[in-house]
Amino acid sequence: MGRPSMRGRIVEAALEQFHTLGYNAAGVKVITDAAGVPKGSFYNHFDSKETLAVEALRQYGDGLLDALHGDADPVARLRAHFEGLRDDCVGHDYRRGCLLGNFGAEIGDHSDVIRESVRQGFAHWSAALAATIEEARRGGSVRADLDAATVAGFLLTAWEGTLIRARAEQSSTAFDTFFSTVFGPLLTAA
Repeated sequence: MGRPSMRGRIVEAALEQFHTLGYNAAGVKVITDAAGVPKGSFYNHFDSKETLAVEALRQYGDGLLDALHGDADPVARLRAHFEGLRDDCVGHDYRRGCLLGNFGAEIGDHSDVIRESVRQGFAHWSAALAATIEEARRGGSVRADLDAATVAGFLLTAWEGTLIRARAEQSSTAFDTFFSTVFGPLLTAA
């Protein structure tokens, strides 16, 4: 593969800096330094940090759903999806959560553009979870009485709370509770 474009390097650096430092602490200079590009070149590609944040959120959201696709059993894909997210959090010493959740909490009240981007990211994620749950329901591997969209929304909300608690406690206990509840009594077919 070829070398990423300057715009691509800025977005990659922004994803890392936003995820590590948060929106407010990740200034344009911090991002361009991390990307190895001159600060002035930032404005050739983005008209503001807010515009860059929207692109970073879009790319984060797209990458978030990779494990939900494929030919494996839908419940296995669902579990692998959340295990991958858990492993990322633990691998970063509980210092990184979900970029959508982080931005929603940090900046969503102050930027309509970012709040809408977070809302769209959650909606896209919820729809992908619902499709996977519905596939599992049709295949008989989860409870037949489940409404896929409702359960997907609940899982997303429960996951965001799980991340906050795991990070606050610097412990995997919240993850253990999430997995034993979701892949036990919540989804298990009778």
